Amino acid sequence: MNRKVSKFLKDYRVILLIVLVAASITAISTMGIQQGLDLQGGSLIQIQLEKPVDAATMNTVTSVLDKRLNIFGVKDVKVRASGDQNVIVEIAGVQPDQVADIVGKPGKFEAKIGNETVLTGADIVSVQPPIITGNEWEVPFRLSTDGARKFAEAARGKAGEPVKMYLDDRLITAPEISAEVATGKPVTDVRITGAENSKAEAEVQAKEIETLLKSGSLPVKVKIVGVSSVSPELGKQFAEGAVIAGLLAVLAIAVILIVRYRSPILVLPIFFTTLAELLLILGAAAVIRWNIDLAAIAGILAAIGTGVDDQIIITDEVLSGEGRRTRRKFRIKDAFFIIFASAGTLIAAMLPLAYIGFSRGATGIGLLAGFAFTTVLGVIIGVFITRPVYARFIETFNVAGRK
Repeated sequence: MNRKVSKFLKDYRVILLIVLVAASITAISTMGIQQGLDLQGGSLIQIQLEKPVDAATMNTVTSVLDKRLNIFGVKDVKVRASGDQNVIVEIAGVQPDQVADIVGKPGKFEAKIGNETVLTGADIVSVQPPIITGNEWEVPFRLSTDGARKFAEAARGKAGEPVKMYLDDRLITAPEISAEVATGKPVTDVRITGAENSKAEAEVQAKEIETLLKSGSLPVKVKIVGVSSVSPELGKQFAEGAVIAGLLAVLAIAVILIVRYRSPILVLPIFFTTLAELLLILGAAAVIRWNIDLAAIAGILAAIGTGVDDQIIITDEVLSGEGRRTRRKFRIKDAFFIIFASAGTLIAAMLPLAYIGFSRGATGIGLLAGFAFTTVLGVIIGVFITRPVYARFIETFNVAGRK
C-alpha cells in the first residue's frame, strides 16, 4: 500500500494538481474572491446614449464616467460598455442618489457674458478642492492662458455685469465682473460660488461641481434608463442559499454513489476531486478578478455536476475492465474519449451564450455570460487537471473493484 501511495504521489499529474490547489488557496486568501452585486449588495445603473457610437467614443464615455465616480469617492465601481449604445455601472454597496445624478449628466461647463460664451470646459486646466464656509461653497479652478486672455477681452469695460456660469445648461452662479477684471488683464484663477440651505447640501453641491469640472464632458448626451439595488442583507441571503444548495447537492451525490457502488469509501476520492475542482475555479476567478455572482455559482454547480458524471464514467470503465491491467488502461482511454467528446459539446454550446452575454453587457441575456464562462472554465479545469488525477487514483488503488 505504501508503495502505491508513493507511486501515486510522484505522478506528475498529481504533483501539478497539488501545486495548483496550493496556488489557488493562496490566491483566494490574498486577493479575495470578487463578489457580484447580488451577493455583496450594491447598485447597478443602466445608462443609454442618445445614439449608437463607435468604439473610440464609447471608450471616452466609459473613461469619463469612471473618472467621475472615482473623483466622487465611490468605492468598488465598474464601468463597462454594453453594446454600442449602453453603459453599465456597477457599484458595490448601496450608494446615495447623488451617484445616479453624477453619472447621468453630460458635464458641459460654459461661462457667458450676455449671450456670448466666453469660457468652456476645454479652457479649464485644473480644479482645486471645494471650500465650504457654513452653507456657502466655492470651487476654485485655473484657466489656461488662452482661456484667461479670451475671458479678459470679453470682460473689458463691463464692470458690474454678471458672468453666468452654466453646468449642463443649468445656471450655477452669476458673479459680477470686478473692476480689476474689466481692465482687460487676464486672470487665470477663478471660482464658482453658491449657497445652499445647509452645510451638508453645500458639500454635496460643491463636490458634484468639482467632479464634473475635473472629469470633463461626455461626447454624447446620456440618460439613465434603470437603477436597481440589492441590499447587503439580501446578498447575504443569496450566498447562504447557494451554500445550502451546494451542500445538499454533495449529499445527494454521495447517497447515489453509495447506492450504486455499495462502497462508501468511493465517495471520498470523488468528494476530494470535486473540492479540488472548486478551489481551482475560485482560484482562477480570484486571479483574473472575475465576479462570482448567482449566474457564476450556477455555472460552478453545472461544471461540478459534469465532473461527477465524468468520474462515474471513469469508475464504471475501470470496474468493467477489472482484471488485466492493460485492459483497464484501454477502458480509461475509452472513458476519456467519452469525456472529451462531452466536454467539447458542452463548450461549443456555451461559447455562443458567452459571446452574446459579453456583447450585451450585464442586462437581459447578458446576465448568463457569467454562467457560460464559469461552466467552460470548470469543464476545462476538470478535463485537463482533476479528472486525470481521479483516473490515476482509481487505476492505482482499484477502489472501484472493492465491493
